[in-house]
Amino acid sequence: MTIDKTFDPAAIEAKWYAHWERTGAFRPERPNAVPYTIVNPPPNVTGSLHIGHALDNTLQDILVRHARMQGKDALWVVGMDHAGIATQMVVERQMAERQQKRTDFTRDEFVAKVWEWKEESGGAITGQLRRLGCSMDWENERFTMDEGFSKAVIKVFVDLYNQGLLYRDKRLVNWDPHFKSAISDLEVETREVNGHMWHFKYPLAGGETYTYVERDADGNVKLTEERDYIAIATTRPETMLGDGAVAVHPGDERYKPIIGKLCEIPVGPKEHRRLIPIITDEYPDPDFGSGAVKITGAHDQNDYGVAQRNNIPMYRLMDEVAALRADGAPFAEAAAQAKAIGAGGQWTAADIDALNLVPDAYRGLDRYEARKRVVADIDADGLMIAVESKAIQQPFGDRSGVVIEPMLTDQWYVDAATLAKPAIEAARNGAANSGFDIVPKSWEKTYFNWMENIQPWCVSRQLWWGHQIPAWFDADGKIYVAEDEAGAQALAGEGVALTRDPDVLDTWFSSALWPFGTLGWPEQTTELDRHYPNDVLVSGFDILFFWDARMAMQGIHFMKEVPWKTLYLHGLVRAADGAKMSKSKGNTVDPLGLIDQYGADALRFFMAAMESQGRDIKMDESRVAGYRNFATKLWNAARFGQSNGIGGSHSISAPKAELAVNRWIIGEVVETVEKLNKAFAEFRFDGMADVIYHMVFDQFCDWYLELIKPAYVDGEKGEMDEESKIVAGWVLDQILVMLHPFMPFITEELWHALSDPAHPREYDIIHAKWPEPNASAHQSAIDEVSWVIETISKTRSFKAELNIPPGTRLTANIADPQVATAAIIERQAAALSRLGRIDGFVYAPVETNNVAQIVVGGDTVVFALDGIIDLDAERTRITKAIEAAAKERDALAGRLSNAAFVEKAKPEAVEKARFDHAEKAAEAERLTAALARLG
Repeated sequence: MTIDKTFDPAAIEAKWYAHWERTGAFRPERPNAVPYTIVNPPPNVTGSLHIGHALDNTLQDILVRHARMQGKDALWVVGMDHAGIATQMVVERQMAERQQKRTDFTRDEFVAKVWEWKEESGGAITGQLRRLGCSMDWENERFTMDEGFSKAVIKVFVDLYNQGLLYRDKRLVNWDPHFKSAISDLEVETREVNGHMWHFKYPLAGGETYTYVERDADGNVKLTEERDYIAIATTRPETMLGDGAVAVHPGDERYKPIIGKLCEIPVGPKEHRRLIPIITDEYPDPDFGSGAVKITGAHDQNDYGVAQRNNIPMYRLMDEVAALRADGAPFAEAAAQAKAIGAGGQWTAADIDALNLVPDAYRGLDRYEARKRVVADIDADGLMIAVESKAIQQPFGDRSGVVIEPMLTDQWYVDAATLAKPAIEAARNGAANSGFDIVPKSWEKTYFNWMENIQPWCVSRQLWWGHQIPAWFDADGKIYVAEDEAGAQALAGEGVALTRDPDVLDTWFSSALWPFGTLGWPEQTTELDRHYPNDVLVSGFDILFFWDARMAMQGIHFMKEVPWKTLYLHGLVRAADGAKMSKSKGNTVDPLGLIDQYGADALRFFMAAMESQGRDIKMDESRVAGYRNFATKLWNAARFGQSNGIGGSHSISAPKAELAVNRWIIGEVVETVEKLNKAFAEFRFDGMADVIYHMVFDQFCDWYLELIKPAYVDGEKGEMDEESKIVAGWVLDQILVMLHPFMPFITEELWHALSDPAHPREYDIIHAKWPEPNASAHQSAIDEVSWVIETISKTRSFKAELNIPPGTRLTANIADPQVATAAIIERQAAALSRLGRIDGFVYAPVETNNVAQIVVGGDTVVFALDGIIDLDAERTRITKAIEAAAKERDALAGRLSNAAFVEKAKPEAVEKARFDHAEKAAEAERLTAALARLG
């Protein structure tokens, strides 16, 4: 078919993706081939394609398409995550629009409505992944709530429980008052907000006093006064009601006289105010605030650790909506019990949790209303020292948008420390020793540090949508864990009334089974046997702990093998200024919009080209546009070839060639394949893109096609020689195959467009064999063509630098050419004349001083410029330009050597200065070389 004049990505993308999917091209039958497996990080069923998805999935598709072209049984597992909180929120929002709420329905009725929503509206992202060109195994698409996967999730929970690796405990969690559920750290968004820091007096018991001495950094006394209190500062005064102690650093001399003493919480009815101990702990910072910290273990992550280390009671003050508790005995009774505990009485965690130490006047109040009341009451007692306005870091639920409350609640936990040990060992051993490699290696330290200090993993959530926890309770609270109710009843005994735990499992718990649960486990399927362990996991570094590490733990524990041989961690896609993208900042980029404007191939190539190990990607739409131009250049090159009788090749091996230019381009293909193979082996995506871009844009389009282009004689275009047609067709085929993993749509279109209508291609390019040129580089041809290219390039450059029109024809002089050079000039005279605008070569010294000279290989080529330019004027102009560039270069170097500028200026300002400095330095160097060429 004739290639259209205009490259239109939209016209070919829909056509070829539908064709691939219809023909089963993504998973051809290759039962005896070497398996290759990647599991796609399952996107949320509620999700839409964002720029991070575009990066992650482009990188995976590049690897999968490459493996498929190597003849492997390439499986890219695809599916969606049920996204507990996100999905429940979407459905509840729809209900609210109909004046309904979740609690109007039974749990089963609500879950049925979620399934209805999923079938009608969920999974929009799967269509968007198709637009990106992702060659996934759609025929076997999975869902974390499908029957088979759910069976795996329940089995893992039961097995871990029976092995003593999963248990129920009361610990501090991130509590979302809107969803009334615990959430993971990844679902917490910390924002800087305007807040207050209140400073209060905690009176010492019995009116006791001490001498408070404050010193400066040199040890000189700044302040000495007698105090009957210890000062603390807090941003959340409402939590003071649950204080269990005041802590100071053991090295803080100011408070040594009162360590071990008691102080009074300055809020609530005076007759019921509790006394709490002043203790020492490494946590308080003597240089921050007063250096004394109130310890409220049930409502602060840092305080929780201090309370655990020092056996301090942790009193819970809030309910599930973050209002102050209204349950339990009257405050007077609860306070009396707490005083008894404080005086040394025996207590259990259950005793402490049952106590409601919220004064009656505050019970049931919203936490912020309670804060106002507490501050007012303390101030009225004369115990407020000061209040200061300041920016504070506050945690918000990323879905709900409400402030997260650290809360002491009963949850289910996995013994992550035990499971982490073999996962740590596997990463240390590496893939060569039955472990896995982390690429880039710079992430190993982060991985080990987190895994070696891992905390119990909270896996329960207070939702209705998700895998309901397979645990049942009897009337006494005894737990029975089984895969179904019948199994639990058998454990409890006939006639024992059981109630199922209403909570569901965290979605990270289920997705941790993705590498083997999607392949049929716990059944021993053929797919599981062939495709576990997976070959590679491609993941953003931001979910290294939430997903990747947990997959390693669960995979090794249940499969006795690592889940993948390589863990590749890519960076984040950031805004052009380096800022993190967020909807609130308005700096997000819609990948579908970029595809509409530039095509999927251009976006994919941008992602690959910018993916440099260990670095984030700065979004640059102009680069995407540039890669659209790159695709257009390839399209036009194919059109040129077709118009000159160049068609697809029927040979995988390189054809025979006699002409130097053809032997040279075959050598370039050989070198490109070698470099690409090395980049693939090392997961150097930017290197892959650079290699193929250079081959297509520079070597093939800019040089090879120009060198073999038929010359015009008397206005008539000549005929291209047959050898060049054959070689060009073969080279173009190799280019299309090598480029296919990066730009699948344009390569498939051109692959078929270039085929002989009488003998169409026997297969799509998606199933073409990865290049194996079976040829070696021809050094003599490489030397010859390289000499021609260098001569033409340098001639063009000095013309541009000296403002000589590019079409100006010049005569070249070589005083004493090497024998090989003269032979090259003789054979390549036509190309040097047509492309270099060189009228001829004279093998003698030039008879004027008005010259420009270039050095090519070992030869000095001199061009007489008499009558073309005023050499003295050019020297003056270039000298001034050098001085200006050098001046700016040195000024920028001065700024960059100023530590104050580098440390205090905005990062983007520092980066711009570095870029400008490099640019001016290069300009000065280039102009200096140009001046030298003038002699």
